[in-house]
Amino acid sequence: MKVKKMERKNSSIKLIKRFLPYYKAHYKTLIFDLFCAALTTVCELVLPLIVRYITDAVIKDIALLTTKTILTIGFSYLALRIIDALANYYMASIGHIMGTKMETNMRRDLFNHLQKLSYSYYDDTKVGTIMSRITSDLFDVTEFAHHCPEEFFIAGIKIVVSFVILCFINVPLTLLLFAVIPVMAICLNYFKKRMKEGFRESRVAVGELNSQIEDSLLGIRVVKSFANEPIEEYKFKKGNEKFLEIKSRVYKYMGSHSSINRASEGLMYIVIVVAGAFFLVKGKIEAPDYIAYLLYIGTLLTSIRKIIDFAEQFQRGMTGIERFNEILDTDPTIFDKENASELVVTDGAIEFNNVSFSYSEDTEQILSGINISIKSGESVALVGPSGGGKTTICNLIPRFYEATDGTIKIDGADIKDVTLKSLRENIGVVQQDVYLFSGTVRENIEYGKPGATDDEIWEAARLAGADEFIKNLPDGMDTYVGERGVKLSGGQKQRISIARVFLKNPKILILDEATSALDNESEFLVQQSLERLAQGRTTITVAHRLTTIKNADKIAVIADGKRRKIEHPKRKKLIHLASTKTVIEGSFETNPQIKRILNQFNNGG
Repeated sequence: MKVKKMERKNSSIKLIKRFLPYYKAHYKTLIFDLFCAALTTVCELVLPLIVRYITDAVIKDIALLTTKTILTIGFSYLALRIIDALANYYMASIGHIMGTKMETNMRRDLFNHLQKLSYSYYDDTKVGTIMSRITSDLFDVTEFAHHCPEEFFIAGIKIVVSFVILCFINVPLTLLLFAVIPVMAICLNYFKKRMKEGFRESRVAVGELNSQIEDSLLGIRVVKSFANEPIEEYKFKKGNEKFLEIKSRVYKYMGSHSSINRASEGLMYIVIVVAGAFFLVKGKIEAPDYIAYLLYIGTLLTSIRKIIDFAEQFQRGMTGIERFNEILDTDPTIFDKENASELVVTDGAIEFNNVSFSYSEDTEQILSGINISIKSGESVALVGPSGGGKTTICNLIPRFYEATDGTIKIDGADIKDVTLKSLRENIGVVQQDVYLFSGTVRENIEYGKPGATDDEIWEAARLAGADEFIKNLPDGMDTYVGERGVKLSGGQKQRISIARVFLKNPKILILDEATSALDNESEFLVQQSLERLAQGRTTITVAHRLTTIKNADKIAVIADGKRRKIEHPKRKKLIHLASTKTVIEGSFETNPQIKRILNQFNNGG
């Protein structure tokens, strides 16, 4: 039942219905394109009639073929050919441009929807797969959007008009000829379905292959450092061979499809040659009619052959539309509630009330019963073992993930009651894994406040301690940083990311192990920048090093997804070393992990 339901959902008719709105903005172009398609069929449909007329005249009375008549026929056919050429130009140029515009609109909708999807979607979906859907899939849709209406419209005209004309000549012979077409269609439809399944599998396979290639190339430095090129080559070989196997199976179906088509063509010729000969002998048709039938078979077969040739493109297009709709049908898990208000942060106080979190109903809780109160301008350090839930707490505040239970409030407002845009505009995040966009230093800093003036950008760089090294770069602010900032050092990238947050000037600051990947010298410079950034802001710091929390007002130990009371003989020493005013209190629960954490901090870890 479930399989049948999925088949109905993804049926070609439903997919086409969902695709039709993209024609709306181009319906005038589409109508004229189809009109041109109709004009291109005139030559093929008229030619057999011209030949029949000339043949009939030669047999009955050759005197009817005067020079004037022959020239009139010739010039008339030449005029039709000129019209055919102009119509074909429109179809090949403007028609394709229409398809490209539709592709552009679809890519826009797809990209905009991807921007709305939550972190959880990207946790489960490979970027390479998404790239495949937004590029090659939509290119196939472009070809489908242009050629599908044309090919079916032209084929429909040729088949219907040919049927009508031939019925005027001889109904029984015409019915006998057209009886072959349904048998042909049934056989071809079977292999068409197999081809559609195969093309869908090939799209999935090429998406996986793209992901594997992207993963390997982005991690090329790790690959080379471990001399693991053979491992990457083997992984690529497996993906490449799987793609080959799927494509080979698809082309076998295509071969069967093509063979049945050719066999059907031969059958149609046999029917007309044999049956037509009998009709000719019995005087049911005349020689010109017999020739006309043979010529119309060519016209019919040309139409059917084009549909067959278009079958691969059609299936690629349908598969592309299906995969396009799969993403559009994925709803964001985090969104603005109806009548959500704009968040105006005045103090930046944050309150966690019995907050719990798990990634899904089937997974265990990451956080359980978290209660933390952070006052305006206060600095809180989160410490604890890896996997304890520190980063998750930080991700819940800007609603990158949604708390499953409890509430999080900023200045008394539940973050679920305010718009995502206003919430995130008031929060600055500096992470360990810095992401710089491919572009210049200026563009990456300006990302914190699009449209910022040059003075504002340089001031942000100065506050982040980045102005000196930026001035020494080959092109200063206009220096190209490379993909993901590969041309800069770790400390330089981190200070640019801090400058970006300075420019944003948020009231709330989240520092998620912002210095843990840096050497001592870089850490010292970045830590100075972070201290300047934290002044006057409510700050939450995730840290593994004592140096990053020495100025914190409070320390919260997070272990096993719960906030723990610090119970340790050297707690006072810890407080002294950390220069903290208080330690967050919580429900007491002795935990050996916490003691190890505190020992690590006491030992300068």
